[in-house]
Amino acid sequence: MEPDAADDADLLRAHGAGDPHAFARLYDRYDRPCFQFIRRLLGAAHGDAAEDLHQETWIAISKTAAAFDPGKASFPAWLFTIARHKTWDHFRRQKVAVLSSAQDDAAMMVPDPGQTPLEQVQSRELAQEIISPVEALPLEQRGVFVMFAQAGLSLEEIAQVTGVTVETAKSRLRYARAKLRQSLAGERSAYV
Repeated sequence: MEPDAADDADLLRAHGAGDPHAFARLYDRYDRPCFQFIRRLLGAAHGDAAEDLHQETWIAISKTAAAFDPGKASFPAWLFTIARHKTWDHFRRQKVAVLSSAQDDAAMMVPDPGQTPLEQVQSRELAQEIISPVEALPLEQRGVFVMFAQAGLSLEEIAQVTGVTVETAKSRLRYARAKLRQSLAGERSAYV
């Protein structure tokens, strides 16, 4: 995600002024990163809600376009803030206290079409061995890790999205990375 922040703000303003193509361009630009962010936050145990929450996020973006202030946050930070709130609302409705890791999550594994069937199976197994530790992270650490590693947000943007200081965001990312290193240390030797 390397689009021009001013372009995002212009597209959102154009959408607010009634330009139907402006919203479509924003959606096309951020659709996949937004869905993946929600999907990763939910984990496999709640993955079936990802599409609904994704849709709710974009509806909220459309309805509240006039509230966006590019002076306060970038569009991706605003988008991920809304997506995060929708996900947290889902967890509150479901009364989720602790999220467990997934054992089988085929939706998040995309095999390389050039691989042999054996390589595809090994790739899926490796992907699951990486995804499971990410999903096992505490929710706040998982959210920061996904926003940083997958969505490409800066620590400052993550702090804005999560409503914490930059130091807290940095600390959560550091703890997430340490836990992932520890979880994946045994797996690395099997595939290297």
